[in-house]
Amino acid sequence: MTVRGKGSTTGNAAWFDTQYDNRRRVPEFAHHIARWRETSAQARDALACELDIPFMSDGAVTLDVFRAAQPNAPVLVFIHGGYWRSLDKSDFSLIATPFVAAGAMVVVPNYSLCPAVTVDVIALQMAHALAWVHRHALRFGGDAARCVVAGHSAGGHLAAMLLACNGQRLSPELPSRLVRRAVSISGLYELTPVAAAPSLQIDLRLTPAVVARASPALFAPPNDARLASVVGALESEEFLRQNRLIRERWGDAVVPVCEELPGRNHFTALDELVAPQSALHRRTLQWLAD
Repeated sequence: MTVRGKGSTTGNAAWFDTQYDNRRRVPEFAHHIARWRETSAQARDALACELDIPFMSDGAVTLDVFRAAQPNAPVLVFIHGGYWRSLDKSDFSLIATPFVAAGAMVVVPNYSLCPAVTVDVIALQMAHALAWVHRHALRFGGDAARCVVAGHSAGGHLAAMLLACNGQRLSPELPSRLVRRAVSISGLYELTPVAAAPSLQIDLRLTPAVVARASPALFAPPNDARLASVVGALESEEFLRQNRLIRERWGDAVVPVCEELPGRNHFTALDELVAPQSALHRRTLQWLAD
């Protein structure tokens, strides 16, 4: 299969698999996932949290809340990666530790996984997770009006999608903008080349209609929103291109941060979010304080 189009890369199926298969590119990926899981278990033991709260009426998907130490705290919502087909919110409780310490409430939602659902259905589930935050954050010490969404990999894609979400299409009592600030780490913004990778497409089943509904780079810029988009400098050509693409499509004003993280690969890029000395961590805290 060959993909050609304005702003996209050209290659065959094997090339796209090489570009988008992060586990093949980082052979020690299992070490990083095991590290996330171990640190996340420690976070759940140490922090005040309520786990597995359903956030949709059918009860099919749940979220974890890490309470703020003080009332009226800003809210960080973190969306995990795994190519929309793997991993779990429990693998990413570690995100809560530095942000709760900095005075935030942290929410980590799960979503249904492909191929049981499609990527656009997952994006709608994450919109419902934000709707839950608007309705219930106060009970856990949070102020939903000061909310930042962050995500890694597929979660970075979903964070960008949420900037374009109209909350009033979910319910008239919600604000039109559910969130105005998002941080995307190694995110994907245009899904046509992802569909060209057979090892992914077997589970994702991306049709042209789903690609059109679930590619933020194809949307009009959400001009009242801001996105920080970063990628590991050691990631593939396609991940580096995807990172540049969202700024090209949405512009510098909407995407004021578009950076490659020196020495970071697809998995270690996430470390920048939780490292208190990193620029990405400080930027996220700044947006939480706005």
